[in-house]
Amino acid sequence: MTQANPEVTVKIGGVTRTLPSARAGSMGRVPLVEFIGDSEFTRAVAREMLVMIPEGTEVLLTVVTNALPLAHELSHVSGLPYECVRKKRRPYMQDPIIQDAPSMTLGVAETFWLDSPHAARLKGKQVAIVQDVISSGGTAQTLARIVERSGGTVSGYLAAFRQGESALSLPFKYLEKLPAHI
Repeated sequence: MTQANPEVTVKIGGVTRTLPSARAGSMGRVPLVEFIGDSEFTRAVAREMLVMIPEGTEVLLTVVTNALPLAHELSHVSGLPYECVRKKRRPYMQDPIIQDAPSMTLGVAETFWLDSPHAARLKGKQVAIVQDVISSGGTAQTLARIVERSGGTVSGYLAAFRQGESALSLPFKYLEKLPAHI
């Protein structure tokens, strides 16, 4: 008998979480990682990811929403500043960098926005891209393009989890591998 809503259990930094599954387009059900509202798990994951930050990294970069608490905590434990790319234009943005982001995983194209004052903080810096889950690599590739357009250099790609096999050959580091679908 197949479980209606299968789950996956992970243990990182002494903290165990049972991840529910969610339907993700044509991929079927995938494990759902939630950092929002789970500070204990977020702290444990950030502490474990600390050693993955490449030497010489000066800034962390993430994208809203779920990876934001993780990047914030990783910033806290590493002492590195972080910047956050938006998925929606905000009225206060001044001459933002706009980058289309094809979602190879969910099949929905998005547009990413980085306000110019935030982009200026990446200029001339070594930037590590931080994600909650990396699957196709499309989001990481889009964030790398934003770093380059801002005048920075990508120092590395970090994720708490890797899901499935990436079609892209990005050299990312991750803590644990999740099944592509369950």
